[in-house]
Amino acid sequence: MELQIGRDEFNQALYRAQGIVEKKSTMPILASVLLEATQGEGGGRLRVSAFDLEIGVTGTHPAEVQKTGSVAIKHKELYDIVRALPEKTVVLRREANNRVKITSGAAEFNIVGQPAEDYPAFPRAEKVAFVAVEPTQLLEMIEKTQFAISADETRHNLNGVYFETEAGAVRMVATDGHRLSLVQRAIEGDFGLKKGVIVPRKGLFELRRLLAEDGASACELGFTETSGVFRRGELTMVMRLIDGVFPDYAQVIPREADRIVTVDRPRLLETLKRMSLLSSDRTTNAVKFELSEGTLRVSSQNPDLGDAHEEIQVAYGGTAMQIGFNARYLMDVLSVVDSAQVNVELCDELSPGVLKPAGDAPPGSRYTAVIMPMRI
Repeated sequence: MELQIGRDEFNQALYRAQGIVEKKSTMPILASVLLEATQGEGGGRLRVSAFDLEIGVTGTHPAEVQKTGSVAIKHKELYDIVRALPEKTVVLRREANNRVKITSGAAEFNIVGQPAEDYPAFPRAEKVAFVAVEPTQLLEMIEKTQFAISADETRHNLNGVYFETEAGAVRMVATDGHRLSLVQRAIEGDFGLKKGVIVPRKGLFELRRLLAEDGASACELGFTETSGVFRRGELTMVMRLIDGVFPDYAQVIPREADRIVTVDRPRLLETLKRMSLLSSDRTTNAVKFELSEGTLRVSSQNPDLGDAHEEIQVAYGGTAMQIGFNARYLMDVLSVVDSAQVNVELCDELSPGVLKPAGDAPPGSRYTAVIMPMRI
């Protein structure tokens, strides 16, 4: 194998693999990336693949290929080398015993590779009903749900985002048992799903990285019975879906609220940041809401430090009430909502609070966050 490729192009390919290669796996080869040099009608290509048996990303990149072939190389060392190379191009040449010579200008590295045959086969995504999706829209849906994914590994069915479709719309839901985040957007196309699927946290985070790349172009998303597949040009990502049953989230969302408070979103977010500084428990960030006509009083206290409170003018004409919340949960929601104002829907001090953007949503669109109250 011998080829020349642009350093920045190669660097981007290795960056995409960064979150997937396994650093502490019982299979050492999973810490490597697979490089495959090929020649075709469109010229030479270098395929760079990373696969941890659950999530894989592969992409082809233009290269001047003098000799086809393949080899697996430790990702971290290769990535560090490529980022430090002095010239805009890099030459790779596989030599005897899978050793690889890397040269760029006056710099030369000789590193140990592994046989490509030892690398696990990349999953083939065949018979996938792909649907065109707007990158910014899919990225927005991930950002509005990812923070509510459970980190409790014993509840594997909550370690991802539930993805389901209905006529002309896609819905994504995440919950950790203390809060829930639901976003729905209008997307035309048939994913062919008979029921919802659970996309794993790690796969979702890697998908977010790909969608956030500068100049991200039109992409496609599809599903098989066991995998989710993302495709953009010559880049493909495959992730194994979580085998489990997602809870009936509709039962968690209160049907009607007795009290609706409309509040300026940036003002409430800044107030919560200040009040949480004196919260007595840094893990729960407990704050108290005290509602009266036209006013929301947010307070926190710490036996060792003192207390704090702040009043906000709100649109509210109901009866007075008090309720406690985890400030961090509220801030997570307020940080991803786009509207200038939010509606906080409340029933009583023991019932969940519901946050929704104020104003009319576009057809097929919806965002709802549910946060369980705290005893204060």
